[in-house]
Amino acid sequence: MKKGLYIVISLILALSACSVDSNKKGDTGAEVKTPRQVHKIIYGIVIDSLSVDTGVIKKNEFLSDILLKHGVDYGTIDKLVRTSKKVFDVRKIKRGNRYIFISQNDSVKKPLYFVYEINRSDYVLYHLTDSIYVEKGKKNIEYKEKAFKGTIKSSLWNAVRDAGVEGYMANKLSDVYAWTIDFFALKKGDKFKVIYDKVYIDGKPVASGKIKASLFRHQGHDYYAFYFVQNGEGDYFDEEGNSLERTFLKAPLKYSRISSRFTESRYHPVLKIRRPHHGVDYAAPEGTPVHSVGDGVIIKKGYQRRGGGNYLKIKHNGTYTTSYMHLRAFAKGMKVGKHVKQGELIGYVGHTGLATGPHLDFRFYIHGRPVDPLKVKSPPAKPVDKKNRPEFDSLVRSYMQVLDTIRF
Repeated sequence: MKKGLYIVISLILALSACSVDSNKKGDTGAEVKTPRQVHKIIYGIVIDSLSVDTGVIKKNEFLSDILLKHGVDYGTIDKLVRTSKKVFDVRKIKRGNRYIFISQNDSVKKPLYFVYEINRSDYVLYHLTDSIYVEKGKKNIEYKEKAFKGTIKSSLWNAVRDAGVEGYMANKLSDVYAWTIDFFALKKGDKFKVIYDKVYIDGKPVASGKIKASLFRHQGHDYYAFYFVQNGEGDYFDEEGNSLERTFLKAPLKYSRISSRFTESRYHPVLKIRRPHHGVDYAAPEGTPVHSVGDGVIIKKGYQRRGGGNYLKIKHNGTYTTSYMHLRAFAKGMKVGKHVKQGELIGYVGHTGLATGPHLDFRFYIHGRPVDPLKVKSPPAKPVDKKNRPEFDSLVRSYMQVLDTIRF
């Protein structure tokens, strides 16, 4: 990137020189005007008089295949591969990614540069001239705040798409309000306004980014959300500075030890085979109380003879679900559809199902996918710090004014 920066600086100086020269007097005393030249630059390279060819990595195609096809000799390829080891592993070149050849614009078309795009923003630049070397670069990324609004007619996804925004923004919006709004209970006529970052690379829009502020009107009640960074961490807060998230308990019981961890391959002590274990086993005495790690609704309750024995599954919101297995018994009143509070007693440790001793098999799911409970970052429930309130209040006032201009 330094080389590209030097080129840009040189161009600025050259343009400045042109500006100065344009004010000089000729022999006749008339003022001479020199038109400014605008150069086309990609990857930090001026390509005004060069040829540019693009391609896409094909199945089972390697760097050497591509370079040879474009006239790069074996010696240069060997030196490039050895030089690039510390910069980029050529074995990580992926099918479907784009590459660019920049060559002399003549009959020979001698290649001068080869560019491999790692992703939309990052690339590797191979210098193929006398001073052969490799460097990583990053395209110019810009973030511009945009806004959209919508009304629920059938689903949040459809409402977001009807607003002309990518459907995945519905997932982002549901994550923001995961603890506040039950998105499985949305009503026709619910509305939303959203301010978000639009991502531009080299001046072209490529994706929708973080939600910065929003208002969701659900069943007649207005729910605000504002993204604010404090102490190096970003979180969503309401207009009063309260966190929109709730904290999970670190563990659902008082346990003796962890007897088994989350793994893709564990030797099952009963079945005598290796298979995934997507939970954490907390060893504890028979009858130890088990509590829900967060507010939620019981969605499953039953017995798995060849698995988890007595078990409960609790849906906390549209994002998080937890499961409690091998229970000796359920707490009184536990049934499907019951709302439970964080810390509420739901059952007792046992060894029902396929278990060699008393323990709780605790499982954690994010969007239905099992994750390691010990690695889940418990969402912070702290409000905005007092020292940060002036900055936060200023941000809220600013976004409130913009949201007010967006009419439903």
